[in-house]
Amino acid sequence: MLCTLVNDAFDDGDWIFEPKLDGLRVECRFDGKRLQLLSRNDKVQNFQFPDVVKALRKSLVKRAILDGEIVCLDERGRDSFRKLQQRFHVKDKAQVERRMREHPGYLYVFDILYHDRFDVRGLPLRERKTLLRRAVKWSDRIRFTPHVRGKGKQALNEACRNGREGVVAKRLWSVYVGERNDDWLKIKCSGRQEFVIGGWTDPQRSRVGLGALLVGYWSDDNNDFVYAGKVGTGFTREMLMDLRARLDKLARDRSPFTQGDPPRGQHVHWVQPKLIGEIAYAEWTQNDLLRQPRFQGLRSDKPASAIHRERPRGVA
Repeated sequence: MLCTLVNDAFDDGDWIFEPKLDGLRVECRFDGKRLQLLSRNDKVQNFQFPDVVKALRKSLVKRAILDGEIVCLDERGRDSFRKLQQRFHVKDKAQVERRMREHPGYLYVFDILYHDRFDVRGLPLRERKTLLRRAVKWSDRIRFTPHVRGKGKQALNEACRNGREGVVAKRLWSVYVGERNDDWLKIKCSGRQEFVIGGWTDPQRSRVGLGALLVGYWSDDNNDFVYAGKVGTGFTREMLMDLRARLDKLARDRSPFTQGDPPRGQHVHWVQPKLIGEIAYAEWTQNDLLRQPRFQGLRSDKPASAIHRERPRGVA
């Protein structure tokens, strides 16, 4: 079940408001013996997060399917996508164990789809939350996602003041459906979404790896790859080198952008639009380009073809 982006927070007693976590969305499937963590594109995450698997095994007795988010925490106890990214793309077991110790994973669970022998998606969210509290043995690593009822404006203000991404609003009487709809809404503190990388520019002066990423998104009908702007900040040296190695493998001769006006010249290089970067930004300009974009990290939990421009709507 996915959220619809809206402009403003609101107060309503028929809704609850949860923190919008900056992590990896997973469906947790336990059949009584085998446990799997699946990302949104159905990739198994057990190898990358053995600490979460181990903790969740201790928390479940009966068969269940849970919906939640894996996060890593910073020094202040806030979810940090930068730290979580240290757990992605690792293929060596020894490195997984080392990064697991440096950046432990936590699972915040916010919904339950199946319990014991019963599909509970048809129950209203209020009843699923009650069932979820009883179905899981909670621990420091496996956490029930907190929420407040009715006070959306206060929840958003607190989230923004504490440096979080925003809040998720959920209608208490909603059933669980596997698609985006208006029963789950997201309200953000600032602009942020995924974009597909279509090219990069050469580094200047002491910069290594690359200068800036050229990013875009697919039009709503998926016929056009639309240029959204250059992203030149938010990188560490390690990120720059890693990105350059990944982009070199995706090189192509011609621009993948079919709409917009990306830069041209010998300093510009094109790639197959397969890598997804999460980008924070101040706003969209009148020319439909990102203003003050900042790179947050790579994502691998959804296909590049699913990346479209998010356009917030008003709350009815």
